[in-house]
Amino acid sequence: MPPEPRTRPDERGSTTVANRAVRRIAERAATEVRTAGPVLVSGASASVRGRRARVALNVTLPYPGPLDEAGERVRSHVVDRTARLTGLAVPSARIHVHALSRQDGTEAAGSARAVAAETGPDPARTARRPWSERRLPMGLFTLTAAAACGVLLYEVVSVHAAGRAPARWRVDLLDWLSAHGPGVTAVDLAAAAGVFALGVWLLILAVTPGKRRRIPLATPAPGVHATLERAAAAALLRDAVRDVPGITRVRVRMGRRGARVRTRLGFGDQDAAREAVRQAALAATDGFGLARPLKLRVRVRTEPTWRAPTAHETSGSTR
Repeated sequence: MPPEPRTRPDERGSTTVANRAVRRIAERAATEVRTAGPVLVSGASASVRGRRARVALNVTLPYPGPLDEAGERVRSHVVDRTARLTGLAVPSARIHVHALSRQDGTEAAGSARAVAAETGPDPARTARRPWSERRLPMGLFTLTAAAACGVLLYEVVSVHAAGRAPARWRVDLLDWLSAHGPGVTAVDLAAAAGVFALGVWLLILAVTPGKRRRIPLATPAPGVHATLERAAAAALLRDAVRDVPGITRVRVRMGRRGARVRTRLGFGDQDAAREAVRQAALAATDGFGLARPLKLRVRVRTEPTWRAPTAHETSGSTR
């Protein structure tokens, strides 16, 4: 008979909480948060090591509403609820907002007032763009350097410890280096330029935060980092401007510090439409909760079929 698996001494008489159970508890906790609308969870992961657990969630937050406060409420509630129900230490939870759901205006306003009444006024703190882990470039550089050092170490140890003959590639490399000293040739210049470019690239990666596609949000508490995808912000801004009467086409280009809105006008007064587009864009960006206000550039062009409104139509619209 095969021997029965032995339990380690440190695991005897202890209760182990599975990753699956922690994940389900975190998902349930995220949906319990009271925001401007329901919080939807599209994916979650949990990892338990000893008495500590790490949780990550992909959520959909309601919009319009304060995204920074909603994200912080979800994160804090998930951490507290998961730690209380599992008995594990949950240092933090990683919340990734991958989508936003539009809510009815009355319902969103009532829920936002309820959330503001519970939390109270909390001044927003300016935040910077979070630093990227640089996993891909650092991984490639580390693997390449480790492979080269490993091959060289194996060659040196096999020659000096085992008494083997040097490898052919090592002999050829030493012969080539001894015959080709430093000089001003095209190959030397190309190699020097390549090494210089690689060093500049690594230096730029070390001193810049990266994640240029994300815009930092104003956080309601210290130690909280929140960002908004530029593509998501552009989509929300596009939807807000599209609701302006007379606008037929909208193009939004979102940058790190500004947004450029280009629209086409099918009917109505051009100056009034430009002001309405600007006000709609400002209202949409105010709901983002950004750390720095965006510089808006609005351009309204008329369609080929557009005609200027008459004085009678203009006076009727103003009344």
